[in-house]
Amino acid sequence: MNNTQLGGTHKAQHKIPATSETVKAASRPVVSYSGTQQNELLAALPRQDLESLFEQLELVPLPFGKELFEYGSKLEYVYFPTTAIVSLLYVMEDGATTEIAVVGHEGAVGVSLFMGERATCSAVVQSAGYGYRLKTQFLRDAFNKGGALPQLLMRYTNALFAQMAQNAVGGRHSSIEQKLCRWLLDRLDRSASNELKVTQELISIMLGVRRESITAAAGKLQDEGLIQYRRGNITVLDRAGLEEYAGECYKVAKSEYDRLLSDVAR
Repeated sequence: MNNTQLGGTHKAQHKIPATSETVKAASRPVVSYSGTQQNELLAALPRQDLESLFEQLELVPLPFGKELFEYGSKLEYVYFPTTAIVSLLYVMEDGATTEIAVVGHEGAVGVSLFMGERATCSAVVQSAGYGYRLKTQFLRDAFNKGGALPQLLMRYTNALFAQMAQNAVGGRHSSIEQKLCRWLLDRLDRSASNELKVTQELISIMLGVRRESITAAAGKLQDEGLIQYRRGNITVLDRAGLEEYAGECYKVAKSEYDRLLSDVAR
């Protein structure tokens, strides 16, 4: 065996084996400043504050139907969707489901600022895409340091409560057509196009009404030229018309969100 071979053997013997954490870190998608701008909450942070989160932020795929957490579970991560849309759901003991809020690129899911806090609802991905996630404990640590993050999260929480309150009011006092308009507009606000891939069955589950009621309401909106419905696909043709039809069921929550976050965004 020559010296070259001996040297090669010697080097091989001193290689440091890669740990699972090393491999995981190396395989993670790189978090970039431009990428995080796809989420409005992250984009509203001062650049220095945002970049301080980069080491802990992780870009993850959020496939359709993925449950991010369920009612009563420990909140381990907070998610900042970019292209995905997440439904916050309340599930009754008999399995009946009602959507209480929806979150997309404008917000965050799973914010928990107190140790031992448990989820008060379930969160399920309704439209596949991507988002950033951050360990809850790291978020708490960053929150306690002060700066722009605490103010931003508290304002967003207020806006989310406003959406939930309006959903409760709308669920009691709005017609099926108004509820459907509001539901479609909520998705449109968080989508890249005016085309939504969704079934009438899913809409009926989210709104807590019979499928036949959704079929009739969608048919009425289509007859009035507001939407075009094909199996599993709804195209919004007249957004202004949908907003007018939805009335307060949509406008109040939307204006409240814009009001609470406009000064932070600036």
